[in-house]
Amino acid sequence: MHDWAHIAIRSAGAITILFLITRILGKKQISQLTYFEYILGIALGELIGFMSIDLESPFMYGVMGLLVWFSIPYILEILALKSNLLRKWFDGTGTVMIKDGKIMEDNLKKERYTADELLEQLRIKGVFNVADAEFAVLEPSGDLSVLLKQEQQPLTPQHLGIRVAPQRESQTVIIDGKIRDEPLATAGLSREWLQTELEKIGVTLENVFVGQVDSYGQLYVDLYDDMLKVPPMNQKPLLLATLKKCEADLALFGLSTTNEEAKRMYEQGMEKIKDIIGQVEPLLKR
Repeated sequence: MHDWAHIAIRSAGAITILFLITRILGKKQISQLTYFEYILGIALGELIGFMSIDLESPFMYGVMGLLVWFSIPYILEILALKSNLLRKWFDGTGTVMIKDGKIMEDNLKKERYTADELLEQLRIKGVFNVADAEFAVLEPSGDLSVLLKQEQQPLTPQHLGIRVAPQRESQTVIIDGKIRDEPLATAGLSREWLQTELEKIGVTLENVFVGQVDSYGQLYVDLYDDMLKVPPMNQKPLLLATLKKCEADLALFGLSTTNEEAKRMYEQGMEKIKDIIGQVEPLLKR
């Protein structure tokens, strides 16, 4: 067999083993890797390279080296999950850089961090004035976590005493013109509902690139043809208007009847509708 064929076969085998190792080790972004994990990745890459092109060494020697480089860190990672001391030793701990609005110069020196680097990280977090930061921690990953002072934090509905509806993740119900039944069922909807909503906006299923349903049951679609304009679908104002119309109709019926029992029933119904409007209006106006 030619050398190039040996290299191709060895490379395919090495890549397969590397894929299995990375799947077992788990998912982490580059910025979340510790120094040890970063060095481990470099070492595994070097071993894979030697396994692929070093025809003089048996392939199984390389496999054995990979297993050792994989097994020891994997075992240590399992132990670190059960031991706080090992976890601190392997992963490190965060370092307080700003406390009570004051920069901790000693900790900056400990981490070999300059004032310019600290200011740069603050700007990345959207903090352009050090006086706005109440607390900041340099995480083991190298990322800076910042807590703004209370008066600098953005307002939320909770601060204003406004009730809002619970927010859930959107469900992607259409991709590449095909309906995805599992997300549709998760949203508590059916194919018939989806087809009806598409008909309302005059869109065919085949022309939809992506379709999502938010936590309020409203459908958003992105079309293959970007020249087509999709009318916005917002049913909340319509629902609120319908409820208010029901309240007005009940009030009118109560005024137009001479039957005291019917008048009382209309008034009770109107009060119930009014109470419902009071509960849902903040949510429907969001």
